Amino acid sequence: MPDHTHQRALLDALYAAHNRRALVHPDPLETLYPFEDTADREIVGLVAAVLAFGGVGQILKSIHLVLTRLDQRPRAFLDAVDRATLKRRFRGFRHRWVDGDDMAGFLWAVRETVRIEGSLEAAMRMEDAASTEDAMPHLVQFVSRTRRYGGLDGGPLLSDPSAGSACKRLHLYLRWMIRSDDVDPGGWSVIPPSKLVVPLDTHMHRIAREMKLTRRKQANLKTALEITAAFKRLCPEDPVRYDFVLTRFGIRKDASRETFVEQYRCADRP
Repeated sequence: MPDHTHQRALLDALYAAHNRRALVHPDPLETLYPFEDTADREIVGLVAAVLAFGGVGQILKSIHLVLTRLDQRPRAFLDAVDRATLKRRFRGFRHRWVDGDDMAGFLWAVRETVRIEGSLEAAMRMEDAASTEDAMPHLVQFVSRTRRYGGLDGGPLLSDPSAGSACKRLHLYLRWMIRSDDVDPGGWSVIPPSKLVVPLDTHMHRIAREMKLTRRKQANLKTALEITAAFKRLCPEDPVRYDFVLTRFGIRKDASRETFVEQYRCADRP
């Protein structure tokens, strides 16, 4: 069995240097920080995650616009709102191809899920959770329930985890809500960190290929699971521990991807 001690040491050094809240901006994750109550944070986190596509400036603008229309108190607002009012509130909203009707329908589904289950976290809970290898069954159940409760027939904001895509945004949401450190605020205990799946985007896919964690060319669910398995060999208790710092490469200019990858490869040589 290969000795991954040196590779993990390199990753832990990167984590120590860059896994800091001061380095988060600009990132949709920052919109969760003002919300100390998990009942609010889980709603804000899902909104931020489903809107996390396109340019980061527009993403942040759209998230803040949604929160403004929810009066900066998402749980209380949704508890009290009716569907017609919600639809009026989001008239004229647009985030790329997502319009006001899409957002109002999504938020109504969130509202109904919380009303029926008690929280979004509760909608993730599974009776046979001990038998699951990763978080995928939880996400499949969550999306199915949320769509059903809200009367959503698909839509652009909640992708189907069983369809084979990487579902990066939903796995990102789980990372934010399950892990707890200086960057990820946490708040949930429904899934252990050991079952999280890497939120696979183009940045993570590229560096994972450079690190020889996968040879797969498509950034789909199979690739995400393969990369997660590789990280699990290094850090079984928390395979997405290094997601934030590795995706800083290509975003921040004070981190050299090439230098890190070369050091990582050298650490794998006998």
